[in-house]
Amino acid sequence: MDLATFPWLTTIILFPLVAAAAIPLIPDPKGQGRPIRWYSLVIGLIDFALIVYTFSTQYDLSSSELQLVEVYNWIPQLGLQWSLGADGLSMPLILLTGFVTTLAILAAWPVTLKPRLFYFLVLAMYGGQIAVFAVQDMLVFFLVWELELLPVYLLLAIWGGYKRQYAATKFILYTAGSSLFILVAALAMAFYGDTITFDMRALGLKEFSLSFELLVYGGLLIAYAVKLPIVPLHTWLPDAHGEATAPVHMLLAGILLKMGGYALIRMNAEMLPQAHALFAPALVILGVVNIIYAALTSFAQRNLKRKIAYSSISHMGFVLIGIASFTDLGLSGAVLQMVSHGLIGASLFFLVGATYDRTHTLILEEMGGVGQKMPKIFAMFTACSMASLALPGMSGFVAELMVFVGFATSDAYSLAFRIIVVFLAAVGVILTPIYLLSMLREIFYGAENKDLTSHEALIDAEPREVFIIACLLVPIIGIGLYPKIITQIYDAKTAQLTLRMRGAVPSLAQAPVPMGSSPAGMTTHFYQAPQL
Repeated sequence: MDLATFPWLTTIILFPLVAAAAIPLIPDPKGQGRPIRWYSLVIGLIDFALIVYTFSTQYDLSSSELQLVEVYNWIPQLGLQWSLGADGLSMPLILLTGFVTTLAILAAWPVTLKPRLFYFLVLAMYGGQIAVFAVQDMLVFFLVWELELLPVYLLLAIWGGYKRQYAATKFILYTAGSSLFILVAALAMAFYGDTITFDMRALGLKEFSLSFELLVYGGLLIAYAVKLPIVPLHTWLPDAHGEATAPVHMLLAGILLKMGGYALIRMNAEMLPQAHALFAPALVILGVVNIIYAALTSFAQRNLKRKIAYSSISHMGFVLIGIASFTDLGLSGAVLQMVSHGLIGASLFFLVGATYDRTHTLILEEMGGVGQKMPKIFAMFTACSMASLALPGMSGFVAELMVFVGFATSDAYSLAFRIIVVFLAAVGVILTPIYLLSMLREIFYGAENKDLTSHEALIDAEPREVFIIACLLVPIIGIGLYPKIITQIYDAKTAQLTLRMRGAVPSLAQAPVPMGSSPAGMTTHFYQAPQL
């Protein structure tokens, strides 16, 4: 068989789904789920190996075009096609999905309640989330987006904490309700004009009226604002994280939030560039609100899970600013921030789960003085917190610096607006180390809780836990020291997309693209968007 025509993406998506369907057939004589755990881990490793092999042998780093394209007629009567492809926007997130999900399976080792159903749902999420990043048919995108929600709901509702039913119900109401905007937008765009199509590439070539683009853009923004999430549509996330288990945390923070950022770039920015030119200042303002509001709220949280959850919301603000920067460097930073936060968020939430398993509390006042009892967990928690507060040499620093410089050198906004945005975003960056370092102090070096520190369950990290964090820290540090490891995957695509977005703004269409520096003599424009 010709490897160039092999259905790589279909195989990567369907393999974990088919393997999940075989879980009920696996014998489990002791009823503790041990064979099921090992089976699921092997499936995760095989699929991740397939992703890496496909990327390393079939993906061209220099191309900005869609690659690994597969098109099969699914329901011809409806014009529905199983259309797949990968480019610089989707491939980094497909790699991230395989990596984080495989580690989440290993993190789920202690799960003994209904292990068959648990690992079935995790493997189903595996295939569903890759499908979200690979599907190129907008109606199929809506279907896989919706189907991916059910496993998350069940994982929260069955294996969550005391308020798990409330958190799961709130999650499904927010995300499923907002997803209806995707369906309405897909139908509207498909039936607009003389041709009917759901193919994203064809939709991107359609010439929509500006008023139509604005309506569709607004609907899609609501849908993706919930998933990213963007304040004020964020309230489901702290509740979901507050009740989830460690492996579900990793999937939520590591992958689920990135679906919103990916779709915002893929559909809003790429397919609706005229509307994006008008909405861009609002995205910048929302990004600043995300950064500062969520940082301040995280600072005030006394529940460890909710503190890290609000920290995630704050970091997603940089993605919004990068998307709206109209510079290659800013957009590149937004994509890198998604990958970076996927790794950092997964590591922090895993350590929160490991700490809770030992202390049986999430309230910071009830912790304290456990650093001497758990030096390995303290060291890992400190390293991952340093990555989250954007310590130089780690991926978070590079991503946020790229967004800062990309936006600061943008010629799409007035100098005064850029100064204000950069200053306010910097305030959020300053708040991050304050609440993270104070969190570490309270957990590990606070007033010692005698009842807690004398507890026999207060043991240090196991080899499995050290291995998981080491696997996450290696790419975090690797990207921080040599960002090209990741940026080379999408450089060609972000450059192409930046030109498309700038082409929708008359004052930028003929101007050179700022690449992180402002060339001598470049005119600084006030923001000028197309007129209604």
